[in-house]
Amino acid sequence: MATNTVGVPRQQTRPRDGQRGAPEAAPRGLALLLVLTGAAGVLASWVITLDKFLLLEDPDFKPACSLNPVVSCGSVMQSDQAQAFGFPNPMLGLVAYAVVVCVGAGVLAGARHRGWFWLGLNAGTAFGVAFCTWLMVQSLYEINALCLWCCLAWVATLLMFWAVTAYTVRTGILPAPRPVRVFFDEFGWAPPALHIGVIGMLILTRWWDFWTG
Repeated sequence: MATNTVGVPRQQTRPRDGQRGAPEAAPRGLALLLVLTGAAGVLASWVITLDKFLLLEDPDFKPACSLNPVVSCGSVMQSDQAQAFGFPNPMLGLVAYAVVVCVGAGVLAGARHRGWFWLGLNAGTAFGVAFCTWLMVQSLYEINALCLWCCLAWVATLLMFWAVTAYTVRTGILPAPRPVRVFFDEFGWAPPALHIGVIGMLILTRWWDFWTG
């Protein structure tokens, strides 16, 4: 048994679960992705918010991304779905995406977050993907128009969700069977690629006659 400087035995203690010191830092690649996707979301939300206010002041205002009957940002911004919570959706995005940028910047600066923090971020990005999916369905099949800035926000959200999910699964923060952990370790790029591909196919087929005509 180890002793201290005066010969008194030093009690050997073992840290309890959840108290094993500072956790390992997340990969810098994940941090950089969070900064970039969060910044893209902030940009999209900012532009949409400005255009939304201009539309409120002048109903005849035409946003720069209103290019044709399909790619018509104005139609999307003036829909009821554009303010699902009683205020313009992009105002929520300004806050949420800014938080993601701060998390990524913090990790780049050396911050180390506990498992519960990453699970919270994972849950937040999952909500973001669910909300963006609902908006996408509404845009394609109810509003019948696309907003390019909204599409940028959709892609940014799903990229950050799958990146955080891959990290939490690989590290065991999010419990998963070993084959799932191995899959995310070797093919972490596959889920977001498939997800983006599905969205692209839905957009392509929804207005197939328009794109091909």
